[in-house]
Amino acid sequence: MDRTTTIGNPALSGNANPAYQAKLDGAAQSAHQTVDAVAGKATGQVDRMSGTAHRAVNGATDAVTSAAAAVTSAADWASGIPMQAKEMQTKVTEAACSSIRARPLTTVADALVVGYLVGRLARW
Repeated sequence: MDRTTTIGNPALSGNANPAYQAKLDGAAQSAHQTVDAVAGKATGQVDRMSGTAHRAVNGATDAVTSAAAAVTSAADWASGIPMQAKEMQTKVTEAACSSIRARPLTTVADALVVGYLVGRLARW
């Protein structure tokens, strides 16, 4: 390994003290290996976290799609309610009209009795 910069005491660097240079090279090599090991572990952690994030995003997308389908289904169902209510109103009105036409006096008497009972309950 060639070193062009001086680390530490300049008087001891270079060929002046080979033991010091060997220790310095060993420390640099050790530091380099440590950095490589930490970087390898960090890369693995980042990859694992990235996978977890992807799964979370995919799950959220599935949930939103499912919710959108449920809302669409509910909206379709709700949009039919006014038409069903109008049909029911028409049927009830036709039934009431046919009953009144068939027995008009009975219908008037029934209406008077119901009115009297509601009036009595309202005073109570």
